[in-house]
Amino acid sequence: MSAAQERRILLERRTVVLAVGAAGAAAALTACGGSDGSGGAESAGQPGSGGEGAAVLARTADIPEGGGVVFAAQKVVVTQPKAGEFKAFSATCTHQGCAVKDVRDRTITCPCHNSTFDAATGSPTGGPATRPLPAREITVEGGSITLV
Repeated sequence: MSAAQERRILLERRTVVLAVGAAGAAAALTACGGSDGSGGAESAGQPGSGGEGAAVLARTADIPEGGGVVFAAQKVVVTQPKAGEFKAFSATCTHQGCAVKDVRDRTITCPCHNSTFDAATGSPTGGPATRPLPAREITVEGGSITLV
C-alpha cells in the first residue's frame, strides 16, 4: 500500500470518528434541552448537508500544497493549489463517471481513461474528458475544512 493510500485511509477514518463525535455532541445537546434556540440535533449537519455544524471533512494540514486528497465517501476531492488556497471539486470524472484517484503536482487524475484536471480550476488538462469537474463548496475556518 502506498503512502498516499495510507494517508487517504487515515483521513477517511478520521472523518468517520469526527462525524460520530459530532453526532454524539448533538444528541447530548438535545438531551440537555438546548434552550438557546440553536435547534440541537436538527442543526448539526453531515458533510455535504449544508447545515450549520456540518462535520469537518479535513484539517488544512492534511491537504498537501500542490496536491490534494480524494474523499471517496463524500465524492469530493480537496486540493491546495498554492499555500493557503483550498479548492474542492466533484470526485466524479466528467468523461464516464469514474472516481478520480489522486492529486499530484497540481493535477487530479482519473484512473479509468487517464483524464487529468487542473487542481486549481477543475478544468480538463488531458485525456478524453472535455468538461471540468464541478466545483463543490467548502469553508475553511480555524484550520478545518468543512463541506457545505
